[in-house]
Amino acid sequence: MTVEEVRRAQGAKGPATIIAIGTATPSNCVDPRAYPDYYFPITNGDKSMVKKSYMHLTEEILKENPNICEYMAPSLDARQDIVVVEIPKLGKEATQKAIEEWGQPKSKITHLVFCTTSVVDMPGADYKLTNLLGLRPSIKRLMMYQQVYFTGGTVIRLAKDLAENNKGARVLVV
Repeated sequence: MTVEEVRRAQGAKGPATIIAIGTATPSNCVDPRAYPDYYFPITNGDKSMVKKSYMHLTEEILKENPNICEYMAPSLDARQDIVVVEIPKLGKEATQKAIEEWGQPKSKITHLVFCTTSVVDMPGADYKLTNLLGLRPSIKRLMMYQQVYFTGGTVIRLAKDLAENNKGARVLVV
């Protein structure tokens, strides 16, 4: 076999297709009109033009972690401790919706691409999500951290490449 014949045999027979989408947001939702009145008193901050925001932070969490609200106070550890647990949970919620819409068993998923700007941890959110969903340990995982504003395009492009270059691939993007 030539290299081209091997390559052709390994690739998909058509273009990649998005077959399901699931979304999840933190449960704490504040009415956009009330957001400044909710957020700024508990953070001792100034007004903003924010129109809508979902967040895991609640008044109780902020009271338990006062450094989060203090200007220049060390709060990274407290924030990381929260998101290390919560990001995989949000991923699980969104994934379950997508899998339900897809209508196929999760055992058919061959690849997982997970991207977040919220947490850096080892083992990563991809591994934790794999366990939360009960996915096969042999699933091919890719974890992308801190991609900021171009995350969506980057992970979709990567998923497309994985799907089109691996025959039978079913790529989950979180």
